[in-house]
Amino acid sequence: MTDERGDAAAAAARRPELDRTAPPLPGRAVIRQRWSDFLFLHWRVPASEVAPMLPAGTRPDVFDGSAWVGLIPFVLSDHAFLPLPPVPGLGTFIEINVRTYSVDEQGNHGVVFRSLDAEQLPSVLAAQALFGLPYRWAQAGMRRDAARGTVEYRARRRSGQHPRTRILARPGATPVDTALSRFLTARWGFHERHLGRTIHARNTHEPWPLVEAELLALDDQLVAAAGFPGLAARKPDSVLATPLGHPGLITEFAAARTLPSGDAQRARRGRPVD
Repeated sequence: MTDERGDAAAAAARRPELDRTAPPLPGRAVIRQRWSDFLFLHWRVPASEVAPMLPAGTRPDVFDGSAWVGLIPFVLSDHAFLPLPPVPGLGTFIEINVRTYSVDEQGNHGVVFRSLDAEQLPSVLAAQALFGLPYRWAQAGMRRDAARGTVEYRARRRSGQHPRTRILARPGATPVDTALSRFLTARWGFHERHLGRTIHARNTHEPWPLVEAELLALDDQLVAAAGFPGLAARKPDSVLATPLGHPGLITEFAAARTLPSGDAQRARRGRPVD
């Protein structure tokens, strides 16, 4: 019998490498945002750990035989519901998400968010209502130290057990563009379970300007609160960033589309429907 790692490796071998350039959106853009000051911390985990957490109709997307869990802080600004201008009062705020990666029967690669902590309560409520995303209201702050070349994020959730995080990293100057960096960042959409159905929402932006980064300090409870206890106590298997001082990327989202049901997928492949 082929073991789980062998199955995952075989699936990865059949999967084309993800493109760092986004494909066109399937329809008009409905949301526009600016993203900047990214840190990407990632850990390997067995695919069997994340499989029960994924929406119906998707499976773990794997690289080098493993699923991956990310802790991703960044700054979000200029949020707009198109064709309207940016929403007054939303301004600029910090988001920190814990996520893993998925692929569906149509071959759409995506992000599955386990949690998204954000400062702006209206944005939190809107994202929960529109997409079912697991946003949480949090206190958060970010500090750039140009002299030291560092970025520091801090956050504390306002609800539940009030999990917190502190992430201090130094983005480098060496560009990174590898099969792994593309797998972790060039997802171009997310999967979510919303109102009893699995949706896939696509996004587009310029290619990621990734650089290597050094993690200087990590004191995190968000990863454990998202269902991965003990993981953040381990050194990340990948640490990437966008360059210090980069103006960020303009990102646009298309409207979410519903994935076909399991019965519809089996019928398309010519398999019997139970």
